[in-house]
Formats: sequence, structure tokens, C-alpha cells
Amino acid sequence: MVSKKDVTEDLPYSLSNPISSVSYTLTAEDYDVSFGTLPFFLGASDEFPYRRQTAPYRKQQIDQSNEPGEQSLSNWWLRSQSSFHKGTGITYYDPSAGESVAYRFSDSKGVDVWTKGKVTLLKDTTSTHYITGQLRSNGRPSQTLRSIKWNSTSGVLLWDEYDVDKIAADGTLTHFIDYLEAGAEPVRGICDDGTNAYWISNAVAGGANKLHMFKKPLTGSSANTGDETTMFTATGLVISNGVLEYVKDRVVMAVNNSVYEVSTGATSLPSPVYTHSDTDIVFSSITASGPAIYVAGYSGIQSSIFKFTLNSSGVMPTLTSAITAAEMPVGEVIHKIYYYLGYMMIGTNKGVRAAIVSDQDGSINYGPLIVETTQPVYDFAARDKYVWATTKVGTNPGLIRINLGEEIETLRFAYANDIYKSDVTGYTTTGLAFIGDTGRLAFCTNAVGSTTPDRGYIQLESATAYLSSGYIQTGYIRYATLEDKVFKTIHTNMDNTNGGLTVQSISKSGNEYTIANFNQGDGIEEIAVAYPQGVQEYMSFRFTMTRSTTNTAVTPIFSGYQLKALPAIARQRLIQYPVLCYDSETDKFGNQKGYEGYSFFRINQIEVLESLGDTIRVQDFRNGETYLGVIEELNFINKTPPSSRFSGFGGVLLVTIRSVS
Repeated sequence: MVSKKDVTEDLPYSLSNPISSVSYTLTAEDYDVSFGTLPFFLGASDEFPYRRQTAPYRKQQIDQSNEPGEQSLSNWWLRSQSSFHKGTGITYYDPSAGESVAYRFSDSKGVDVWTKGKVTLLKDTTSTHYITGQLRSNGRPSQTLRSIKWNSTSGVLLWDEYDVDKIAADGTLTHFIDYLEAGAEPVRGICDDGTNAYWISNAVAGGANKLHMFKKPLTGSSANTGDETTMFTATGLVISNGVLEYVKDRVVMAVNNSVYEVSTGATSLPSPVYTHSDTDIVFSSITASGPAIYVAGYSGIQSSIFKFTLNSSGVMPTLTSAITAAEMPVGEVIHKIYYYLGYMMIGTNKGVRAAIVSDQDGSINYGPLIVETTQPVYDFAARDKYVWATTKVGTNPGLIRINLGEEIETLRFAYANDIYKSDVTGYTTTGLAFIGDTGRLAFCTNAVGSTTPDRGYIQLESATAYLSSGYIQTGYIRYATLEDKVFKTIHTNMDNTNGGLTVQSISKSGNEYTIANFNQGDGIEEIAVAYPQGVQEYMSFRFTMTRSTTNTAVTPIFSGYQLKALPAIARQRLIQYPVLCYDSETDKFGNQKGYEGYSFFRINQIEVLESLGDTIRVQDFRNGETYLGVIEELNFINKTPPSSRFSGFGGVLLVTIRSVS
């Protein structure tokens, strides 16, 4: 066979432009359709019709998740959450990111999330004794709280600048130390051993102001000065900064730039076990593990933890020279270290970190920030598997709770906001302790000025009364795809016998819409997600619970939700064109086109386009339709047998195009 192709034939595709940008221009022959620059006559018939249909846009999914059901459904796109016990800190709720994400959320306030499958309100707080101490110029607070019990009374020991007071669980105040007389110096540091309190202050003795260390039984009061013992004074040593802690049967005391080990029966200041070369260092906290004692401190924007290993050569082990056990990133300042359950909790001006402590040599290895806080973390308290830290809850003073039983990543644990003072803003949470041996917490705030309206307060967690309201907010739900969705309905599971529920939807831009209110005792039904209107890439939901209208000692119980949505992607079309592909063809005006081998040549041309996989411009000259598409399928049907004169190669070519615009 002799090819009759010549230089006047169309190229299969443009050599200089993207395929989708080229098109065919009608000339002498009146073609019906073109694919890129390849024109064809249509040959629609009963056997080979022209067909348009919607392209499939969803696929049947197979359920391989740990929570069966949702992924195997082919109609609604569902998203459910039945527990929130792995804490806050996510932006997007995509369970495909890991099992922990399925039980996490974006934000909460005033709710307890730590029981699996159950969210309740947290307890309310009551303001008791006021606070006068402001934050000091070196960044340290002027107050601490300590858990104590005297006689049969559970309470906390509050150091507040010049005063030390005992506050009982019922809010009763007992003055423990009063240094408010003229010329008095504030307390510079305090600790207790469960029986006695030990503190240091500057006082005049022998005509000079110098360090004094005192001791007093926790059963005492300021009214009884006879039980207050001056353990010793230190000539020539004036306290500018001090911190004390009772650890391993001794008081470890850091004064200015030196660290001391003091017996509870000491009558004189011992020689320091360590003196830092920087006289401006601020020692901020002391704690101990099995084999070591640790002192944290900072100088400017540099902060470190020093380790003192124990030596058992004497009757009582003594502290050896200091070893730098950890250094913080520049700019991160340590305010509190606290050892619990094999971990060291580190509170800084940036937030909270946890460190693994070796039970062999006391070395520590700290992890990333568990949570970044809006104020320095000055204190910790712990019980069971939880650690509480001082911070802010939104703009209110309060606490966060960290669950050491739920490790999200290495040394990153689940956390959530905890109790807070709902009607107070503008204060820093500085101290934290359990009220004696009760399970109730107390926290305190600094004063922000010297006048009465600027005082801080101690907050005692209520034994019975719940907060008036609290909420939990989901991460943005996007079904692991950036395609638009139509969010249709949401169903909440809640026992509202003892309170109400408000449901809000939150748009991508952060706008909030109330879509349902259920009063106490109302039937809770599936509700339409009416707002925001239109299709959305993603959205989240806030569920606000309100306390019983008749009994402050009971709480509603929220246990989860289920959201229904549909994909809102642009629909694509599958258009089948039955086109003629013969060696010789004639248009409706009698114009003839072709040569021997012309049909096979054009099949090769369009197969090249198909192989490239790129979009092409499709033109239907019958109705003026022009669009971009991809060749989905080619199907050539040849029904003419060869003869003595012709090869017989030719027939109907079924070209199926998937539209993309």
C-alpha cells in the first residue's frame, strides 16, 4: 500500500502550544466534531448513539477502620465522635491522621472530658482570701500555695508577700505569719514537711539586715508567736531571691546564687554546696527524684536545670557538685520543676514540657512543649495520672490538666482546660495546690495594683456546685478532602435531664451560627445545618452545656455527635461521540475527504492524544459547544471485510470524553 499523506495533512497535535489551547477551524469540509485538531464526521445510529451521562464522582468504600460502619456506607458522608478523652490541640478532625485524633478536639472551657464517652461540666470556684503581692521585677510571683493538714483540718498554706495564711476547705482563714508591721521585710521563700513550715526573710539583727530562717508548727497561728522559732541568722547575707523545698528529709535552699542543704534542726547556715558563677542568676524551683535533687534557674534569657547526685558516705547523704542536667532553648525561662510518676514537669514562660528521669543516675531528657500558654507556668499539682498547671483559660485565670496516661506522641500528653474563675480577667494564675487530702483544688492569682480593686484572690473548687455553663468545640471537619461539601444534619447524644444544650456551627472564616437550642428536659432531635449557607470546604461545631436550672449539684452529660454531609464537587460528564473513521468520507455537501490508509492514520493520531493523558479542546460544531476534556476511552468497530480493491479497514470510532470544565 502506498501512503498518500503529504505536507497538507493536519499534525496530530501542536508542537508549540499546550494541547488544551489548540482547536480546529472549519475549512472546506463541514465536520461535526473535533478533538484538538482532529476533525470527524458523526455517525450516530441506533447501534452507536451519541450519549451524555454524569461521570461517577463517588466510589464504594470498604470499611477497614477500628470503628466499623461509617466508611462502608455509599450515601451519606458521616462523621461521628463518641469520646473526647485524648484532649485538645487539633485544628482538623481527620481520623486518618491516627487513632488519637478521633478522640481529640479543638477547644473546651468549663467541661471535664477525661471519662471515655462522657463530657460533663467542671466544678465552680469560690473566691476567698484576697492577694496583695504583685509579680516581682525578676519575673517571679510573690505567692505560692501548698497542700497542708493541721489537726483534722484540710486546707492550703498561702504565702503572699508579707503574709502567710492557712485557708481551710470551707474558706475559713487563719493568719499564720503577719509581717505587715512597719519596716518588716517580706517572706522570701517557704516550704513545709507536713508538720512544720520553714521560711526565710531578711530581718534586722545586731544592727544589720540579714537572712533569717524560721520554723513554726502548721498547727500554729500568728496569734501565738511563742511557737515561732528562729533557726539561725546569717551575717553578711541579704536575700534578693530565695526558694526552698523540703526533699529527702532536708530543706534544700537556694539564696541569691548559692544552693544550701539545711537540716530541719539546723542552728546555723551551712556552707553552700554549690555557688553559681553568675551573681545575677535567679533560682526558681527545686524538686527531687530517686537518685538526685534538681534546682532550676535562669539568667536573662538563659535557663538551666542543675542536678545534685546523692552521696551515701555519711550518716545522711550529702549533695555533691552541681551538674547541668538540661538547658532550655534560648528565650525559654524555667519557673517550676515538679517530679511525678517518673516524669519531671517543666513549667516555663512558654508553656509545659515533660522530661523522662532516669532511675539510675537521675539524668533527664525533656520533650517538646505539650502546650503553649499565654502566661508563664508557675506551679503544678498532681493526683492519680493527672498533673494540673497554672495558666489562663481563655482570658480567665485557671488551670489546665495533663493526662500522663494518654501519651499522644513521645513526651507529649493529652491536655485540656480545667477549672477557672469565669468572671475575672486580667490576672495571672500564680499558685496551685490540693486542699489538704481532699480531691478539691485551690489556685491563686497575683495582684495587679496596690488598691483594693486590683487585688488577686484565692479560688477554692466547690465541693458540689458545677459551673453554670461550659463548651467543647470540634476540630474542623473536612472528611480528609479539600473538595466542597454540603453539610446537611447533625445529631447530638446528650442526657439533658439536668441541663440544656446549644449547638453552634463555625465556618471556615470563624463565623459562629446558633443552629439549635435545647432546654433542660427537651427531646433532642437531629437538626439541619442551616448555617453557614452554601457549600463549605470544612466547618466545626461547638456544643455548649448549661447547668440545671433547679439544682447546681448536677450536670448534663454529653456523649457525642454524628454529622451528615454530601460531596459538592462539580459534576463531570461522560460524552460518547460515535464518529466515522473510513479511508474515504463525504460531508453533507458532497465534499470528499480521505485516501487509502486514512482511517488507520487518524486512529493513530487520536491514540497519541489519549496516551498523553492531557486535556484537549473538544468542539461540537452542531450546537457550538466547546469545552476541555480528557479522552476516557477509545473503541474502534470495524465491520467491513476486505475486498479485491480495498483493504476494508474503516468503521465507527467511539470516542468517550470526560469533561473537566
